[in-house]
This record gives sequence, C-alpha cells and structure tokens, in this order.
Amino acid sequence: MISEHFITRVTLRRDTIQTLDSYPFSVPALSQMDSLEMHPAVTFFIGENGSGKSTLLEAIAVSVRLNAEGGSHHFNFNTRISHSSLSDHLRVAKGIKRPRSKYFLRAESFFNVATELENIGDDVGSHGKRLLHEQSHGESFMALFSNRFYPQGLYLLDEPEAAMSTSGLLRMLALLHDKVKEQSQFIIVTHSPILLAYPNATIYQFSERGIEQVAYEDTEHYQLTRAFLNNPQRMLNELLT
Repeated sequence: MISEHFITRVTLRRDTIQTLDSYPFSVPALSQMDSLEMHPAVTFFIGENGSGKSTLLEAIAVSVRLNAEGGSHHFNFNTRISHSSLSDHLRVAKGIKRPRSKYFLRAESFFNVATELENIGDDVGSHGKRLLHEQSHGESFMALFSNRFYPQGLYLLDEPEAAMSTSGLLRMLALLHDKVKEQSQFIIVTHSPILLAYPNATIYQFSERGIEQVAYEDTEHYQLTRAFLNNPQRMLNELLT
C-alpha cells in the first residue's frame, strides 16, 4: 500500500559514495546508515552534538528542494554555502500526495530567514501581524508555528526548542498536535525531553553505534532530566564535587 504521507523512507545510496573517510561520512552514525522509515506524523532525531542528526535533516531538506538555510520552497538565498554533500547520496521516498506547504526551520539561521522575508516584502501577513525582527526569538518561532504552518504540510525543524521557555515548549507541543491533526508531517531534531514526549512518535538516536530507534523512556534526555528533577541536590553534589 502506498502511503499518503509526504516522506515515507530515507535511504543512503552507498553505491554513489566514493569514500567514507571524509565528511559527512566520517560521522559514525551517517557512515552506518541504511534506511530509515519516517513516521507519518512525527519523527525525532536525537543524539549528542556532532552526531550527524542536523546534517541528515539538512540533507533531507535540500533533497525536497528546500533552502539549506531555512524557509519555504520559495527561498533561494545563502549567507554562506556550508551544507554537506549528503543530499547527493540520499533517496527520499515519498507518498502519493504532495504537501500543500513545506518549511525548513533551523534555529541557528532563522535570523537570516527573517531578514530575507523583509527583503522580499513577505514578512507581515504570512508570518503574523508583526515583523519577525520586532519579536523575541521565541515569539517569532511561535508566530511561525501559528501563522505559517498550514494544514497538510511537511515541516522539518532543527532544534526548535532553542528559543523557547518551558511554558513556550508546552504551547509548541500543543500546536504541534494541532498541525498533526491537520495531516501535517514533521521531522524534528531536538534535545528537548518535553517535545520528545509527543505520543506515538518515532525516535531515532544517533551515536557511535549508528542510528537506532528508541523508546521515549529509554532516551538519555528523559532519564537524565528525570534523575535531576527527582533529586537535584544529589545530582548537583555529583557534578560539583
């Protein structure tokens, strides 16, 4: 049965790779990658810094013709060309339906996206009633979620928690669910145990061992956060002595 969702599987085309000794294939998780099934609603990529999760998300974005620095499919700017060659070696399998909207949000370059929106005169309106640069980082992320993430869309998010307070993350979780109910699909790189709690999502952990699917309760994000909150003084004693 052909899936109606937008991305069903991401496969590394090993036959096109000349060497695994150079970046991005020098990253262990990426060099061992085979095929990853994408959840029809929400898929999370997790792992330590440098584990390859953002590199893969960026490559998926480029493969579906989104700008490497972020934005919708209308964006075609670059502040500095820095994305890897990984997209040249991916096969992104798609369902029978096309998304009505696509967007790549990466926290580190969202400032550049907001600037580009002002340059093309498309900031106020499609992204809310105020210029993104006139809002805090967190407010602009919420404006994006609320105003620019349309029903039946494909949304790739790289560390959306970077600008959010705890209460903001809870609101984002609720908005995420609203968009899923509107038949949108998300692939999200995150370190947030709050976002990772979204029910029934697929979670892929990137590490030296490769890329493995894990349960929420088995993630380090959940276990360390729980251990700290259950006994913060004990954790502080261990860390600070």
